Amino acid sequence: MSQTLLFASDLSAENRAAFARAIRLAVESGARLDVIHVLDPYLPRRVLHDLEEAVVEDIRATLVDIREDYALPEPQCLIQTMAGAPYAEIIREAHERDADMIILGAHRKRGQPDLVAGTTLARVLRSAPCPVLSVSHLATQEWQDILVPVDFSLTSRHTLRETLKRFPGARLTLLHAWDIPGERELGSDSDYARWRDREVERLRTQLERETEQLMSELDDVPELELVLEQGEPLEVLMTRLRRQPPDLLALGSRGQLGRHSQITERLLAEPHCDIMLCRAW
Repeated sequence: MSQTLLFASDLSAENRAAFARAIRLAVESGARLDVIHVLDPYLPRRVLHDLEEAVVEDIRATLVDIREDYALPEPQCLIQTMAGAPYAEIIREAHERDADMIILGAHRKRGQPDLVAGTTLARVLRSAPCPVLSVSHLATQEWQDILVPVDFSLTSRHTLRETLKRFPGARLTLLHAWDIPGERELGSDSDYARWRDREVERLRTQLERETEQLMSELDDVPELELVLEQGEPLEVLMTRLRRQPPDLLALGSRGQLGRHSQITERLLAEPHCDIMLCRAW
């Protein structure tokens, strides 16, 4: 079955990195690249007609420029415009085209998590029927190191499965944050320390078992490293990203962005790498 990657272009200079990554992914996977641009539906009809032609020509020119800059062959590509609310049209097109992935540029208001929830990117993340890739770094950077935060949830297993399936040749680091009760009060007690060490080892064994079960379902198994770090999940993840940023962060999301997804909001406002966000329905 052929793949379809959906790239939503806003024609901005900041969107160029995402466009380049979309082209590269399409070429490497043999997928068709559908490029769309959503126009303001309240413009006069005659203006819309002229604008549609100008937008398509601009996208075609940008496609040629990026291919020349990155020395990439031309992928199978379809360029279209439509009018409407950008986030709604992107989601609708993803459904109608049975897209395997939506590719978008990163949130521009960096360092401002409170402004993320209302953006097109955030709204697409809430309802996308497939993984969404938020690109902030140049496509010259290989995705060799991928970081996947993991726990024991359905969302976490789904995200790991998607990552293993899509990037079989990458090196994966599975990061699990743990915070066992009583550490602050009993951390210096030798009996408690022995119990804590046993619990951490139990966590590691359980994570390794679940990962091995997932890998047994796939033909190609990448290089894996399991890292357990003590602390609150958001701070553990942000510290890891600042200290040792990966090429790609594969993140699962369960909540409605802006309500229960503080980690996602923080990451979109402070992108240390490209982000692939997966939802488990």
